[in-house]
Amino acid sequence: MKYIMERKEILNGFIVGYRKMIEDRYQYNNINAKYDIPPSFDKKRVDLFREFFLEHIYPHPNTRQELNQAFDALDGYIKNPEKLLRILMDSASLIFKYGRHLPKILKAGLAALRSFRTATKFENRLVDKAIELNLEPPYSSDHINQMFQAFTPSELDEFIKNSENLFENLHDRQLVQKTKEIVIHLIDKMKKRPAVYSTAEINGLEIGKEIITKGDALFDQLPSKDQRNIIKTVIQIERDALKDIYADNT
Repeated sequence: MKYIMERKEILNGFIVGYRKMIEDRYQYNNINAKYDIPPSFDKKRVDLFREFFLEHIYPHPNTRQELNQAFDALDGYIKNPEKLLRILMDSASLIFKYGRHLPKILKAGLAALRSFRTATKFENRLVDKAIELNLEPPYSSDHINQMFQAFTPSELDEFIKNSENLFENLHDRQLVQKTKEIVIHLIDKMKKRPAVYSTAEINGLEIGKEIITKGDALFDQLPSKDQRNIIKTVIQIERDALKDIYADNT
């Protein structure tokens, strides 16, 4: 029990410390001074991205337990989207509307959930590094950088790729609208069968719908070119943050 409590305290300490780093990283004045950003990536848009990271990718420990329980219940569906697809197979309207594209749309929607789970697994590995380095919370940015330095650049690049894939899915406005329609349909069907589908499973999809909806708002009223330029900038910000970590270790 003591070991479990230690891991929980370390993880919570990392989350709190890393959230502070994200808050500092996604300040408009800092980004505008360092990058040649498109006019559409204004202060309001930068604030939206910061809040999306803080609310849906690195939520505060106070809300993390509820999210973990929801995604634990949904893990089987996240890994095997075909299970959710089977729930939809008796929906003539959706099958007629989307046909053979239905599986692709569903998998794109689950990308948001996979992103959260990947972040969680990555954090658990950081906890292992903190234990190995005998680092105890609370953590400064220097402490968190030490944890990151224990990973190879290729391992961290894989983590950034996960965020890039998420934003690529979210910027496809038509796909996002279709995904929301399908997820809402799934939630409705699951709620009608409480003996088969748990509250936690339904909550997981509700959270997934919220992530997709908030992600859609990141690119609201922007032309495709601006959307891609913003994604490119955000990924560059993340890559540069990791480069700075390794530069501090040389």
